[in-house]
Amino acid sequence: MVMFQKSLYILSAFLFLAISSPTDNRREFEISRNLEIFAQVYKELNGGFVDEIDPGKLMRTGITAMVASLDPFTNYFPESDIERYRIQNEGKSNNAGFDFRFIQQYATVTEIYEGQSADKAGIKTGDQIIAIDGKDTYGKSAEEVDFFLRGTAGSSVSLTLRRPGSTSEIKTNLVRGDFEVPNVPYFSRLENDIAYISLTTFTPRAGRNVSNALRDMRQENPDLKGVILDLRENGGGLLMEAISVCNVFIPKNSLVVTTKGRIKEQDRLFNTTQDATDTEIPLVVLINRRSASASEIVSGVIQDYDRGVIIGQRSYGKGLVQNTVDVGYNARLKLTTSKYYIPSGRSIQSVEYKNGEPVEVPEEKRVAYKTLNNRMVYDGGGIAPDLAIQHPDNIPVIQSILRQDLIFRFVSRNANNYKSNDISNLKFNDFDKFLAFIKEENIEFETEANKAWKEFSRKSKEEGYTLTETQKLVAEALEKEQKAILEKYKPEILNLIEKEIAARYFYASGRIKIGLRNDPEVKEAI
Repeated sequence: MVMFQKSLYILSAFLFLAISSPTDNRREFEISRNLEIFAQVYKELNGGFVDEIDPGKLMRTGITAMVASLDPFTNYFPESDIERYRIQNEGKSNNAGFDFRFIQQYATVTEIYEGQSADKAGIKTGDQIIAIDGKDTYGKSAEEVDFFLRGTAGSSVSLTLRRPGSTSEIKTNLVRGDFEVPNVPYFSRLENDIAYISLTTFTPRAGRNVSNALRDMRQENPDLKGVILDLRENGGGLLMEAISVCNVFIPKNSLVVTTKGRIKEQDRLFNTTQDATDTEIPLVVLINRRSASASEIVSGVIQDYDRGVIIGQRSYGKGLVQNTVDVGYNARLKLTTSKYYIPSGRSIQSVEYKNGEPVEVPEEKRVAYKTLNNRMVYDGGGIAPDLAIQHPDNIPVIQSILRQDLIFRFVSRNANNYKSNDISNLKFNDFDKFLAFIKEENIEFETEANKAWKEFSRKSKEEGYTLTETQKLVAEALEKEQKAILEKYKPEILNLIEKEIAARYFYASGRIKIGLRNDPEVKEAI
């Protein structure tokens, strides 16, 4: 114990000296004092708490709480997690050729990439992954399943699957490939000679692929009247690719982004470096609330230079730069070191969070900036579209449907009934079957009104109120209203079902193509 105390005092003194500067004595003292208090509390808990304590787990809890108080993107990785972190960030990739997420407690295949390993192995969207190399996936986290799937190209992995509608298990060996998820899965010329380009992620060659898509369409039709760049659902990626995509539409040597942090010497400016593909063609950029980071840099730059019109919903609001540092004993800290600032001088970073999600801040509480043509724009909360359009994702009942994966589960069960060899003929009109599925599954919509009513019923019962008849009447009224609301948004729900069916047979490009038929933002852009 004496040796432990000595080590803490030496560490405290060392850190105090390491950070000392004549102009910041008060701050230095506060850091040293609090470090000593923290160490003393940690020692007393480990030495005197009534139950045995795992020192590593206790320290991890403290550090995790500390970094969580800053922003959702600053994270601590102890030694026990570092191998998983290294694989995910520095080396081998999940070359299985599919995406997954947990649905009804099982890892479920949600996207198959055309021609890749999973597609060749006959794996289907909707398949539940029961086991990987004999390891049961039930109760595992998404990170653990991802860890099991990862490996070098050419290595194999054994999967045990359960397909919707079948009671028997399917066993298959999948050979991991070596591929990149296409960052431009679809581009096409739409009506009125408008070019459409979908960019889903900012991975290597994103800028080149956007430029090539535009050139290809212009070669086919020299009279293109405009271009739509779709960044909806695009969560970001590489900064240099964001600059490259901007460079498709704005001239060489234009400022794109500045990174600024506490250490002024590390601030950097990033400009475009190549001649633009086209600086004149009318441009619309589509964004939504899941457009983040690099997507916000591109849409913000286009807005700041008044190069195009932004349509959709306010973007996510992630304008931070993270660096990873070693903190000893094979542990690492990923911390936010600077923020992105786009040409007008504004930050795209959200300033308020709730449950890890950005909270929209009223314009009167944010700082105003001006675009190149002196239009007012605001900081502190992502990119606000020039033309805002409500999306079905923002309608409470549809949010509930998507959150509970009802459309995904319905299509997984019935996809074979709607198979089509020609995407232009794909049409879903069996809305009653979808309603029957909801009733059959005994699904309750988790809307805010429903949650509030359940909480009221629970509280009234706890407090001894006898409201059985009233509760029954309200429940019946809610059920009736919910059916009416579903009917009200029938076109939007049918469109979502059609997109999910299209993805089963025509992959990501099919989902995009079928969605364009009834896309309010694309129609507004045209």
